[in-house]
Amino acid sequence: MQRLRFAAYDKQESRAAFLFIIPAFALLAVFIFYPMIQALWISFQNYNLISSHSSFAGMDNYRKLLSDGSFGDSLWHSFYFTLVVLPVQTAISLGLAILVQKKFRGVGFFRTVYFIPVVVSFAIASTIFRLIYNKDYGMLNVILKGIGLPSVDFLSNPDISMLGIIVLCIWRAMGFVMVIFLAGLNNIPESLYEAAHVDGASPIQRFFLITLPLLKRTMAFVVIITTMDALKIFIPIYITTSGGPAGSTSTVVHFIYETAFKQMNMGYAAVAAFLFFFLVLIISIVQLRVFRTDVEY
Repeated sequence: MQRLRFAAYDKQESRAAFLFIIPAFALLAVFIFYPMIQALWISFQNYNLISSHSSFAGMDNYRKLLSDGSFGDSLWHSFYFTLVVLPVQTAISLGLAILVQKKFRGVGFFRTVYFIPVVVSFAIASTIFRLIYNKDYGMLNVILKGIGLPSVDFLSNPDISMLGIIVLCIWRAMGFVMVIFLAGLNNIPESLYEAAHVDGASPIQRFFLITLPLLKRTMAFVVIITTMDALKIFIPIYITTSGGPAGSTSTVVHFIYETAFKQMNMGYAAVAAFLFFFLVLIISIVQLRVFRTDVEY
């Protein structure tokens, strides 16, 4: 009798859980899964937004994309952006988190100042930085001229235009990553540092032997979300350079946008989107395996 009662209770719990899941699953089905399936079908067609007719293309779009130099360049720009932003932003954010973790007068002020860029709209931040980088009247070039250095055209020089966007993105995102690291640091028991200090460990040794190993799960989260955000960067590119000069800042997402909504070739853009999706998925899986840890505290 008791076993039947438990079985009925488990069945009731499962039914309740299922009812709670249905709304979320319905939203995912309508706004995520169905559009993905539709985009996959479009990727096998010659689908043009300004034409009422489409024809089946098979694998032609995929073969064409794999030999497309513009797509290859945009893919390299996306990876270059990510490879620079990921270590620099992570290091700066971790350093800021360690600084503001300490209790001192005014620490709340510094936490707020570091976090303020996060609440600024990416569109507004990009517009402000475009003005700052302006060669004729931008604040940055005014400072350079004031100290006797030549002015630099940050957004019109193909060699450095991507670096200007990198600085913008790091400035805006470092406060958010800092908060994540701060939460991870606060979860590390202070007794571990005290024991290491008693054993004669230096601050650097405590950082590498205690802080970093116990931040591995936090680091994994930061690395994965930073990688995904960096690879799909679009708004700063669109507002500051529009992929220029000479395509030096055109990333994959910008390539997809240009192909879909300017060239109106939605089928070709869908192919690029799916290939990029699988690349990001593979990278995320590899990162999860690399940062796998059994450390508990």
